[in-house]
Amino acid sequence: MNDAKLFFEGRTLLLPTKHGKERVLAPILEKGLGVQVVVADVDTDVLGTFSGEIERTLDPVSAALAKCRLAFERFGADLAVASEGSFGPDPFVGMVPVNEELLVLLDDKERLQIQVAVRSTDTNFNAAEVTNRYQLEQFATQVQFPSHALILRQGEGSLNKLHKGITQWDALFSLFDQLRAEHDSVWVETDMRAHLNPSRMDVIASAAHRLVARIQSACTACGAPGFGITEQVSGLPCDWCGTATRAELYAISECQRCGYRQEDWYRKGRKTEDPAYCERCNP
Repeated sequence: MNDAKLFFEGRTLLLPTKHGKERVLAPILEKGLGVQVVVADVDTDVLGTFSGEIERTLDPVSAALAKCRLAFERFGADLAVASEGSFGPDPFVGMVPVNEELLVLLDDKERLQIQVAVRSTDTNFNAAEVTNRYQLEQFATQVQFPSHALILRQGEGSLNKLHKGITQWDALFSLFDQLRAEHDSVWVETDMRAHLNPSRMDVIASAAHRLVARIQSACTACGAPGFGITEQVSGLPCDWCGTATRAELYAISECQRCGYRQEDWYRKGRKTEDPAYCERCNP
């Protein structure tokens, strides 16, 4: 029995979700942690929706923790995992769309909060203003419709005439024609809810595998699961001029229960950075 199962074997793990995430999360978490995953029937949309009907005001970690607490309050449990996704341009590459999936395990019994995140460019996240069926069809094909659902609305950000979860060509064209008859253009965007977006489900599965691996890493001080990197500090010096670069200098690993910290210098095996990435040598 591994260290993770010493803490979690046989326990019920609540999964607060409205969007079918149990399809990928349950098998991975049950096998890796020895838990029984139970879907917690709580309305996670009260914390915000991708399509804007309810504003998302919490950061991803706070939102995931709030989902866990909603499950605890309703079911009187002490162990839950919640997922939170976010989408936008890659902070390093620019306009390349990125899907980041966060998973948080909250264990009130063992006083543990363990979280991981996976960032992937394997996403169809996109949106466009279209004025005719040809443009709509081109967009839909590009974003893997109909296996990945679409949203149509009157205009960008508009909550009027909002149609979500479209997964059939005839429905897509029919709704477009209705909107186009009343407006000069129509806004089309990808529906990023997990049960309607297989690409996002794949990223959530990757996050689940990472969470299990993180949990199976035990603290050398107290033996609690979840010991791992919590902070990466930049500043690796340039090989030519010695100026600090954005490359990682060291990483800090920390136990979420006892607070033990460990610094891992030159974790990636390099003591200097290539001058090509130095802002002084290659501005």
